[in-house]
Amino acid sequence: MTKTISSGVTLNNGVVMPWLGLGVWQGRPEDGAHVEHAVRTAIEAGYRSIDTAAAYRNEQGVGRAVRASGVPREEIFVTTKVDNANQGYDATLKAFDKSLDELGMDYIDLYLIHWPVSAHYMETWRAMEKLYAEGKVRAIGVSNFQIRHLDTLLAACSVVPAVNQVEYHPRLTQKELQGYCNGKGIQLVAWSPLMLGRLLEEPLVQELAGKYGRTGAQIVLRWDLQNGVVTIPKSAKAERIYENADIFGFELSLGDMERLDALNRNERSGMDPDKFEELWGLRN
Repeated sequence: MTKTISSGVTLNNGVVMPWLGLGVWQGRPEDGAHVEHAVRTAIEAGYRSIDTAAAYRNEQGVGRAVRASGVPREEIFVTTKVDNANQGYDATLKAFDKSLDELGMDYIDLYLIHWPVSAHYMETWRAMEKLYAEGKVRAIGVSNFQIRHLDTLLAACSVVPAVNQVEYHPRLTQKELQGYCNGKGIQLVAWSPLMLGRLLEEPLVQELAGKYGRTGAQIVLRWDLQNGVVTIPKSAKAERIYENADIFGFELSLGDMERLDALNRNERSGMDPDKFEELWGLRN
């Protein structure tokens, strides 16, 4: 598996999603050129998947970069997400139209619920099923959903989510959640796979980088792939974008994979899906 940068995983509806993508969170929305440069660099490096969100406020820059790349639109897998403020049935349909307009595209490859806002995510999903049925999106999924959220959704949905995008790295291995998703045919996608760079200082990661003649980032991203998890590292620096793409020419041993697994501390760099509503004042 995952032998080249063009490799992809087949989602539960038959759509192929690249194993590696570029995340553009904190892509300086006030500076569209900054985002465009990162996306164009990634496409030049061979990436064929770009992950954005309405909340990132940089969909316009992503769209301009994809159009300017010279690569046919159907060869670029574009993911965006409905933000928390626009969840609910009618609001989601309007939010999707706005994202489509911001991106300047006719369709979106993957549309996600960004966070499981308890009061709205079921109606949000119903709207996303409508968009999927109408062919406006090639696949729909969720982000930051825990097992309890997925249980509720799966009990009532018509379309099983294609992916669940969550924080995932050696200090947050999410084994139970991944096992659950695998059992339901839901592909796990890793955001913050490098834990905002903190993992690069981990002694074991540095040891393995030396052993394999790779960088620490490449070791961790390769761990993602060998665990069957799609990865979307974020970077705006050309050298890092190229470095992160060079993870297909080597393989970690089973023993080293297990050593990385053992780093788990259930430690997050981002928001906890069980606590974000209280922190953001979203609980009724």
